[in-house]
Amino acid sequence: MDKKNPLLEIRDLKITFPPKKSPVFAVRGVSLSIERGKTLGIVGQSGSGKSTLARAVMQLVQPTKGEILFDGISIGTQSIKKRMQMVFQDPGGSLNPYAKVRSIISEPLLVHKIAKGVELQNRVTTLLQQVGLQEGDGEKYPHEFSGGQKQRIAIARAIALKPELLVCDEPTSALDVSVQAKILNLLSDLRDELDLTILFISHDLAVVHHFCDHVALMHEGKIVEQGPVEDVIHNPNHCVTKELMAACQGRSLNSSDSPSCML
Repeated sequence: MDKKNPLLEIRDLKITFPPKKSPVFAVRGVSLSIERGKTLGIVGQSGSGKSTLARAVMQLVQPTKGEILFDGISIGTQSIKKRMQMVFQDPGGSLNPYAKVRSIISEPLLVHKIAKGVELQNRVTTLLQQVGLQEGDGEKYPHEFSGGQKQRIAIARAIALKPELLVCDEPTSALDVSVQAKILNLLSDLRDELDLTILFISHDLAVVHHFCDHVALMHEGKIVEQGPVEDVIHNPNHCVTKELMAACQGRSLNSSDSPSCML
């Protein structure tokens, strides 16, 4: 581990999908990096390529060209599943509806042979408590929970292996406005507690302003502007950034109100 290097570095990444008639260029030469312990927000309209980029980082999509480095090593040449985890947009769709919550959270610990027996049960209980759930919730099924509670379960599963990088693909956009701030506050607390580095995908610039250290704006598969979030917010240069700012004009995120900035 080299603390001087970025934890995640993306170099000239291109992703092309071959459809029936002509190729779809989902990601067009994206380069960016995330320092350890920082949160980078990727913002863009629907179809801008931001979620495809996140899935490529998690090795769920194969890049056409370019390189993704994790801790200085290409993700194609080392197994990093334990060190990188993902939180998806739809918490219900990411959970096995036929498994109890305790089993869902236990799965990564069992697969990687990290814990079993009493130690496993204790670790799952601790994870439930870390995300604001009760020990007894482990004996319930996903359908017994609200959307926000399901996302807490998904987050508990994601942090079970103590990852260094957490990729969050619009983790609050499927939730009620009143619940969004609570989930973001949970992620913020876990980031500090576990020293997480976070790649945060969103279409809501106001949320990214609240939650992220740096921001990159995507448009038609390209990064059109990036930098420290305060610099970009207060001095936007690209027309796409200005459009996103206008859509969120006058909105901010705090403990009492959670803006929605749908595009």
